[in-house]
Amino acid sequence: MCAQVKFKFLFGELYIHIAKAKSSKMNFGVVLRHCLTTAAACHSPVRVRLLPSPKCLFDEPVQVKVEGLSPNQEVVLRAKLTDEKGELFQSSAAYRADGIGEIDLSRSPALGGSFSGTYPMGLFWALSAKNAHKKLVKRDVRTPFLVDIEVYSDGDTEGQLLAKETNERGFLAEGVQRLPVREGRVRATLFLPPGRGPFPGVLDMYGTGGGLPEYRASLLASRGFAVLALAYYSYLDLPKDMRELELEYFEEAVSFLRTHPQVRGPGIGVLAISKSGDLALSMASFLPGISATVSINGCNANTLFPLRYKGTVVPPLSFKTSRLFLTKSGIANIRDTLNNPTEEENRQSLIPIEQAQCRFLFVVAEDDQNWKSPFYAKEAAKRLREHGKENCEVVVYPGAGHYLEPPYFPHCPSSLHLLVGFPVVWGGEPRSHGEAQVDLWGRIQAFFIKHLDGESTSKARL
Repeated sequence: MCAQVKFKFLFGELYIHIAKAKSSKMNFGVVLRHCLTTAAACHSPVRVRLLPSPKCLFDEPVQVKVEGLSPNQEVVLRAKLTDEKGELFQSSAAYRADGIGEIDLSRSPALGGSFSGTYPMGLFWALSAKNAHKKLVKRDVRTPFLVDIEVYSDGDTEGQLLAKETNERGFLAEGVQRLPVREGRVRATLFLPPGRGPFPGVLDMYGTGGGLPEYRASLLASRGFAVLALAYYSYLDLPKDMRELELEYFEEAVSFLRTHPQVRGPGIGVLAISKSGDLALSMASFLPGISATVSINGCNANTLFPLRYKGTVVPPLSFKTSRLFLTKSGIANIRDTLNNPTEEENRQSLIPIEQAQCRFLFVVAEDDQNWKSPFYAKEAAKRLREHGKENCEVVVYPGAGHYLEPPYFPHCPSSLHLLVGFPVVWGGEPRSHGEAQVDLWGRIQAFFIKHLDGESTSKARL
């Protein structure tokens, strides 16, 4: 870039940032410093390279390389992501260049900071919110998250900015269709992969946060599945809260997906986490058309609210708030509040999964602090075996916490629980949690590919 072009670029950047500062009452000194450090980076011989491209899907890794440093020079690499509500997530780690002045995160160990050791995607899974109890959520999958990778001199994140590159991490592969669904009572979004189809169909649900999270569904559709992201409360004209749930609503959603001309039948898959995990088990047990079910840190009993279906009510598993306790940092731990579903007085809440004809994948985070998901998965598998069924797999991830997301979403140690009304701890530690998410994403896809092939579907009745 010639000097004249650089000057015009930097002048334009300064003008834009001054305008933003005026409109948002930002500190002018902060804006000026940002522009000056950016100018210094433009004149630096140091370069950040993101391979194979600065643009990728969010679930894809990138190779981070730094070139143009002095031999054995120590620097700090910092990653920064600002979400759609303006919340800053960041991570940093110190590195030492090799003998030719290069750092390659696939082989260069971090010397300290947010993590230590050789972790090619460490700057991504180690991202954490500047403010406590914040979980990274993508609200509009039509736009990417932007992750700035910055290199600072002198082993100091407040030192001179030597280089910067932005990783554009998207949620929709080229050609994926995003289609809002308002069919009968069903409120959802259908994602269809590019191509002629038909495709294996998956119904995707989240837990007690409400609304319509689409980011997992959009990424899964980018991998070749027709995915229906389903809302079931606090969205459009759906009930604003969960006082009770009707299985007929989910039956409508299953029927819509199964009969869609771009969905390969006869059976579909269900992907669910947390509270929606027990909903998925109920759907597989009582509804036709489900061939494969993935429950991530779910329960083997109906939880929180009554579940109605054709005049019959499955009561929720009872709980005791007296078993809630505060951690040393003052955050609530609710892991032990639910009662044991296998005890006689609670057995009416157990889901009769032995009625299901589908395959189950029970996913367990060993350090789940939301509830006892390792115990629930063990009991679910035991119940199937006692009824002569070997139609399940149990996968356990040591060191992982409750919210297992697609790859490279940062670990969330605690956040606001909407039903509890205050922050709770979710468990896990960043490195193990991040590794679990990468492994799980491949397992989910392989599981659905294997079992959504036109074999037996659920035919049980309540």
